[in-house]
Amino acid sequence: MTTLLLVEDDAALARTLRVSLGAHGYEVHVAATGAEAIARASADPPGVAIVDLGLPDVDGVEVVRALRDASEVPVIVLSARTTQDDKVLALDAGADDYVTKPFGIEELLARLRAALRRAQPSDRLAVVSTGGLVVDRQARRVERHGATVHLTPTEWNVLEVLLRSPGDLVTQRDLLREVWGPQYARETNYLRVYVGQLRRKLEDDASSPRHILTEPGVGYRFVV
Repeated sequence: MTTLLLVEDDAALARTLRVSLGAHGYEVHVAATGAEAIARASADPPGVAIVDLGLPDVDGVEVVRALRDASEVPVIVLSARTTQDDKVLALDAGADDYVTKPFGIEELLARLRAALRRAQPSDRLAVVSTGGLVVDRQARRVERHGATVHLTPTEWNVLEVLLRSPGDLVTQRDLLREVWGPQYARETNYLRVYVGQLRRKLEDDASSPRHILTEPGVGYRFVV
């Protein structure tokens, strides 16, 4: 049974989610404040976390950042905030996904399954090494010519999806759905921004990439 830390100050919603998620195999622990959530996670790290942004003591983004600084636990934001700026801020703070309220329980369960899958890369491709680039998927660590490369959580998630099957094409739609969720399947501008950032960090010449290649209008592939 996967332990799940639910950070939600709405008592009625927390009760509903505790019952619903518990019925699907999760052991749910509820924290009503950011401070309580951070203390619980420190004492007993969960297998996955769901964090509301509108908490009574601190902004939920700070909780996401604290969870990410302390561990690699998958974090899903659950919030009534719907602006792009709020979503980008939460994702860059370390969230793996963002679900807006109101939501369906089946969608939330699917997001949880996807986040847990991404957190457990296959052994076959646990380490990818090509030229001067080394990517350790298990440790979430990247080195380029011996120097550590710091990626944002969103950059890492894009790279991790591309690395699941090096050489294979990943469509824009599939990449957007995996990293940002189904409602972002048409937001191709997100991909241009984050793929550009990855190329600048990972390629010797970002203007003429060797590893992260574009199939115009279709998708991307990572070539070893």
